[in-house]
Amino acid sequence: MTTKRISSVLALLLVLTVSASPAWGVSKEIVQLQVQVQALQDQMSRMQQSFDERMGVMNHLVEQNTDTVNKVGNAVAAVQTSLGKVQNDSSGKVDQLSGQIQALNDTMDELKARLTKLSQQLDAMQSTQQSMTVQQQQAQQAAQAQASAPPPDVLYNNALRDYNAGKNDLATQEFNDYIKFYPNTDLAGNAFFYLAEVAYRQGNFQEAAKNYDQVLQNFPSGSKAASAELKKGLSQIQLGQQEDGVKALRHVIQRYPRSNEAAQAREQLRKLGVSTSAGARRGQ
Repeated sequence: MTTKRISSVLALLLVLTVSASPAWGVSKEIVQLQVQVQALQDQMSRMQQSFDERMGVMNHLVEQNTDTVNKVGNAVAAVQTSLGKVQNDSSGKVDQLSGQIQALNDTMDELKARLTKLSQQLDAMQSTQQSMTVQQQQAQQAAQAQASAPPPDVLYNNALRDYNAGKNDLATQEFNDYIKFYPNTDLAGNAFFYLAEVAYRQGNFQEAAKNYDQVLQNFPSGSKAASAELKKGLSQIQLGQQEDGVKALRHVIQRYPRSNEAAQAREQLRKLGVSTSAGARRGQ
């Protein structure tokens, strides 16, 4: 794909993206993606120009070296003909001509090695160009998918509605779509939380613990942080990782002492027969 065609495709994509936006306006994420696609287009144009310049130089060198090899080959043939004519001359002339032939053969070997190296460099440059083309196509596909995605609030509300209705498979797909298209919004942390809740409902405590941890790692100050840490601890206990689970429950009590999650953590620790703090004695 040439730079001109790539630029035309990207320009058309941007026009289609803007024209296809609903009346409520283009979302921040789509605008960001458009900027990223434009930046990639500019980078591709610069890299294509550099690639074309280097290809021209490399092709010129290959042509020069090919001509040189041909000339050397002709010279070797001429020398060999002369050698045949002077076989009856003194041994000194024969040795001199043999040395010249050897030197010419060495020169040919060197030129062939240079041609091989140039060919390898051309192959590497072509491979790089193909990789850039694949990346460009992937960026275009991502832009098309982003453009066709529902607005973030619509997608999130649909997922939450289906979650509350017990439509776990549909809700899982919608929450995953939200994370895919809008990974940097505040509600992405909530999407991870509800994915964990679906897994917890289904008894998949390993997957639940992983998604609760995503909330804690990437959205530590989000609205679901306390609930995520509580449920992560409960998931770990269900997995037989009681030490880690107790540690998580105690951290909930320490960090959110007056919260409903802290009260649930205390109750769960009481049922397990362990203290609410690491330094307290058992039963206190």
